[in-house]
Amino acid sequence: MGCDVLIRRVDFGYFVRPGDETTTGAARVEPVLGYLVDHPRGRLLLDTGMGVHPDVDARYRPRRIDLHAALSAVGSRVDDVTVVVNCHLHFDHCGNNPALAGRPIFVQAVELANARGADYTLPELVDARGLVYEEVSGDAEVWPGVTIVPTPGHTSGHQSLIVRRGDGAVVVLAGQSHDTATDFSADALAVRAAHDGQVASVQLPPTWMRRLLELDPKSVYFAHDHAVWLP
Repeated sequence: MGCDVLIRRVDFGYFVRPGDETTTGAARVEPVLGYLVDHPRGRLLLDTGMGVHPDVDARYRPRRIDLHAALSAVGSRVDDVTVVVNCHLHFDHCGNNPALAGRPIFVQAVELANARGADYTLPELVDARGLVYEEVSGDAEVWPGVTIVPTPGHTSGHQSLIVRRGDGAVVVLAGQSHDTATDFSADALAVRAAHDGQVASVQLPPTWMRRLLELDPKSVYFAHDHAVWLP
């Protein structure tokens, strides 16, 4: 059994993804969502919103909700956050990390190494003064019932958060493992089809997808989609 936890979705605003980054060729408005996990050990924030840079603003036209305002909207404060987890270190997921200096920030080691390379994200977000990284390689238990699992694809160091509630139900905070709940649903169905022997005619999803489904999640939440996947 897990611990009693409360998961609240945090609205950090939205940006406009340009057409050369979408499958349709048309620009698409996407929300930027984080998740606050209220646990007996403390409060964990998955992702921190969008960073600020003239080039980012020109390309993505973001409308940001300030970290203080975003947390206040869900009944919390910046000082209440004790642990940070970034699903990955692109500008729209680690933008307010500098405002949370001193808290442990859990990140896959490969993700941090890549983020310190050229043209990955905004350098001032990665190594801002006072940031304390907890580098992990693979699974990592943050608190009882709260576990990080690697879900590479969007980036090689992408990770998701598994939360097991007190009633035993599993919730997956999938970050950008998939852009949308529909994309996740397609991969879930592909796993089912492969189990039925349709391997030759089905594009197989990442191997970690089967692992997530074997946890029997009751809901899956995403960083850029308000929709929620339900079994």
